[in-house]
Amino acid sequence: MEFLSQSLSLFHKGGPVMYLLMICSLAVVAIAIERFLYYRVMSTDTQSFLTKLQPLLERQKVAEAVQLCEKMPKVVHQVALEGLRAYQRGSNVENALESAAQLSAAHLRESLNYLSTIVTLSPLFGLLGTVIGMINSFSVFNMQAGQPMAITGGVGEALIATATGLTVAVMALLAHTYFSHRLDKFVTDMEQVCAVMVNYLLTKKSLRREHHEIA
Repeated sequence: MEFLSQSLSLFHKGGPVMYLLMICSLAVVAIAIERFLYYRVMSTDTQSFLTKLQPLLERQKVAEAVQLCEKMPKVVHQVALEGLRAYQRGSNVENALESAAQLSAAHLRESLNYLSTIVTLSPLFGLLGTVIGMINSFSVFNMQAGQPMAITGGVGEALIATATGLTVAVMALLAHTYFSHRLDKFVTDMEQVCAVMVNYLLTKKSLRREHHEIA
């Protein structure tokens, strides 16, 4: 209870800017939880998936490969599924894979820009609160002769906003760095799946056509 009471006291001493910083901190927590849960749902063992997919592509069992991808609504499965469906339709497989990968990456990247904005915005809010607090502390209308502690105490309270802004910025930066790393892993997995799809569906198909023409 004492810690909570001290925290509320510091919050009120920080001035009205603290409400903006509280909104930023809640946004960081909400985005971090939402992205963590979404990434956990979308992540999968890509190597295990390719181990099952490659033999089907090697034997040109496209229908079975489609069924394999439809069983799991993961990112890499959906990208591969779009490529297989394009192959069945006779459409451009590379364009289908690229479009599916870009769309999946956009969904994975969603809300991360907000974290980047909060990293920049929070220290500015903190600095604004500190400047306002220092202006009030040094105001000639509020100065009292023989009471220098009134000024220094006001400066100390004004710095609460800066400290809070930096804390929120650090939280947002850590969250953004973590999810950016996870995003890079997803993109790498999608690129690997696309390379396998192109290799087995297009390259080997061209080789078989050339071999057939020679025979």
